[in-house]
Amino acid sequence: MRAALLCRLLLYSILAGSLNITNGYSGQTSLGHAAFYCVGAYTVAILTAKCGWSFWLALPLSAVGAILLAVLVSIPTVKLKGIYFSIVTLGMSEIVRIIALNWNSLTGGSLGIKNIPRPRLFGLVFDHPLKFYYLFLIVSVLFLFVSYRVIHSRIGNAWMSIRENELAARSLGIRTRIYKMGNFAYGALWAGLAGGIYAAYMQYIDSAVFSLEEGFNILSMVIIGGQGTLIGPLIGDLAVNGLTELLRSIGEWRFVMYGILIIVMMWFRPQGLAGASDSILAGKKIMKRRTVTEKKKE
Repeated sequence: MRAALLCRLLLYSILAGSLNITNGYSGQTSLGHAAFYCVGAYTVAILTAKCGWSFWLALPLSAVGAILLAVLVSIPTVKLKGIYFSIVTLGMSEIVRIIALNWNSLTGGSLGIKNIPRPRLFGLVFDHPLKFYYLFLIVSVLFLFVSYRVIHSRIGNAWMSIRENELAARSLGIRTRIYKMGNFAYGALWAGLAGGIYAAYMQYIDSAVFSLEEGFNILSMVIIGGQGTLIGPLIGDLAVNGLTELLRSIGEWRFVMYGILIIVMMWFRPQGLAGASDSILAGKKIMKRRTVTEKKKE
């Protein structure tokens, strides 16, 4: 049971972290992250259960499939901002889920795909949550390491300059269109990998897993933990999943508690639990308080 909970925590650390790359570092507000998660899961499920591929060959393709979807969506929408971009990604997520639900010959329709083979590596069969824990852990650590390097590189600086002021970034010669597409695809890559591992872990998937509810669940972790910080989604992951375990007895009412928690966070600490108090997300009141304090010191 503990190993299963740890697997869940690590799975969502990857999903929330990868969404944070898009929402927190480039300023694009995506609501359709569950679509990339879905594509990754179905890619591994179809290739391993129906085509007989090895999990280790199918897993990279789960990332490739998610990247292709991200590029396909971002080409016509890269100039959209704010709520318009959010609505497009929301619609994309639902379209992907509906395709998975109705393409019976490929995805199994409402019955889903069963008996997904367990991964094997040098004679070791991943037949226990504890073994999958190490796999999730490796991918999670790899995500944090690679993302840290990317964020603190020229690419990451370009993403953050676009987030702060896209027009100013363009005037400095930054190809905002290319960088925004790259940012969207990078976040999708990790969501696809997480979905691929999830499919092998559960040995069964269906479209209901990748609903809008799941997308908002991932988004809530990013908001509660703090956008634009690598550690924020991890804290949000622990908070939301911890709350899920504590409130499991009240069933669907726990989603009301999620909503209340998000409202409270947006009111009192919009930058999230891990966000800096002088963050641009912290609001005008905090920024004004900081300015008054500095004047008093002078």
